[in-house]
Amino acid sequence: MATVKENLQRAIELTESDSPRLDLEVLLCHLLGKSRAWLYTWPEHQLNDDQQADFEQLLKRRIAGEPVAHLTGSREFWSLPLKVNRSTLIPRPDTEVLVETVLALCPQDTVRLLDLGTGTGAIALALASEKKHWQITAVDTMPAAVALAEENRAVQGFGNVQILQSDWFSALGGATFDVIVSNPPYIDTQDPHLRQGDVRFEPVSALVADEKGLADIRKIAAQAAGHLSESGLLLVEHGWEQGKAVRNIFSEYGYKDVETRLDYAGRERITLGRT
Repeated sequence: MATVKENLQRAIELTESDSPRLDLEVLLCHLLGKSRAWLYTWPEHQLNDDQQADFEQLLKRRIAGEPVAHLTGSREFWSLPLKVNRSTLIPRPDTEVLVETVLALCPQDTVRLLDLGTGTGAIALALASEKKHWQITAVDTMPAAVALAEENRAVQGFGNVQILQSDWFSALGGATFDVIVSNPPYIDTQDPHLRQGDVRFEPVSALVADEKGLADIRKIAAQAAGHLSESGLLLVEHGWEQGKAVRNIFSEYGYKDVETRLDYAGRERITLGRT
């Protein structure tokens, strides 16, 4: 058996992780059902045999590169604990910039919003947590993702969110919205980062797109105008080097007031425009 402190010292074994100490803290909190503050309050607490065996298995899987979110089955986004699995992307902190931007640009109490490619439901549910009277529709083409997003919606208890299976706009008929948001696939199929880190364990269909990662963004921009109300707002997340290309696509399809917002590292991440 080992103590909390001794197990945390094994962070040195996570040579490929950007945050090895935090990884182990999260795994121990998950395993013991305790908070990070508890770990620091009781560093000499000894794990029992079963707990230590479970920790060894989790550590082995993490050393092999499996994401912490998959090991614990959850990831916090916008202070909401969301269930995650291999059917969707793991929510990233930078996507919260999209949520912040929508809230800043749409202070009104009644908005009809569409979240395209919702995955875990992170964006839709984050917005629902802030705007109880917005009517939010979230869609995904993958049945497993739809089921996961609906499970997260039910746990959070947001009655103003509807989850649907749809290949982008295919199941929406003539529905119109005031705001459309999306974190679509935007990685080039030849990008070497696809063979590194957490993305190795995430669905390729949610990551990559043709045309150097721009194909789905182009499709969304082309079709969204037909589903937006007058002066409706379209926002998409994209790669940090794609800002200029996405602005050009938005302008090509007639969007006005096109601009790009930065992520927390100061890189171009969210492009928006109005009909």
